[in-house]
Amino acid sequence: MKEYIKKYGVRIGAAVIAVVLIVALATALMGGRAGLLANLSGAVASPVGQAASAAIEWVEGIYGYIYQYDQLVAENNSLRAQLAQAQQAAINATELEEENARLRELAGFLERHTDYVTESAKITEWSSSNWESTFNISKGSENAVNPIEVGDCVITEYGALVGQVIEVGDSWCTVRTLIDSAIDVGALVGEAGAVGMCVGDFALMQRDQLRLTYLSENAQLVEGEAVLTSGRGSIPQGLIIGYISSVLSEGNGQTLYGVVDPACDLGTLTQVFVITDFTIQE
Repeated sequence: MKEYIKKYGVRIGAAVIAVVLIVALATALMGGRAGLLANLSGAVASPVGQAASAAIEWVEGIYGYIYQYDQLVAENNSLRAQLAQAQQAAINATELEEENARLRELAGFLERHTDYVTESAKITEWSSSNWESTFNISKGSENAVNPIEVGDCVITEYGALVGQVIEVGDSWCTVRTLIDSAIDVGALVGEAGAVGMCVGDFALMQRDQLRLTYLSENAQLVEGEAVLTSGRGSIPQGLIIGYISSVLSEGNGQTLYGVVDPACDLGTLTQVFVITDFTIQE
């Protein structure tokens, strides 16, 4: 209806005005004399004039409605755009606040580990495979201030181990998390610092856990104990891996192993920190 009036409204208005002008011209030509035709015209002119006036008012009203409708649509679109911008600004502000909080925590952690060199990076993509637990980060060999290499360990702002870099691109890296079935990390557990290995296990990976095994002789495992990195390879000593949630046995009860809950919550990670260099403890 709106489009029809836009298209033909001018013609309708012109026709109504033409009728009014014709009636007015006929009256003027009669010089005010009321003949048979004039009487007939007078009888008709009044309702025609009223109808013409009503028609003109109707046309004006329709055009006023269309103009107002278009204004409202434009205003609505403008308000939607402003709302979207405000929502995005709020999201950006929240993300910036959270990132600043993480950096403050990291600064406190690095004060206690002055030999660590770290590179901050955002998680850009998680693996979609059910057979592995990996993610990509936003830094690589070209866009990082501190060069990232395969084997570098990845931590949270609190110093909790997240995983290790397994592939490096120009502007990205792939990180294998500590619950991946292919992971293996040297571990220390208990007050005596018993040595063992934290390794990935496919069944445990489905529960966001890993296995503590290959323990030194006479090692004692206690539920709730912290498990730390031993400093093997390119991972510094003393990073928190997680906590023993249960102690089980295998091989007819001859061998104990622990099930470990990671200290980091992988499901909430958005930003991580790569340790690109550190002093090896003797």
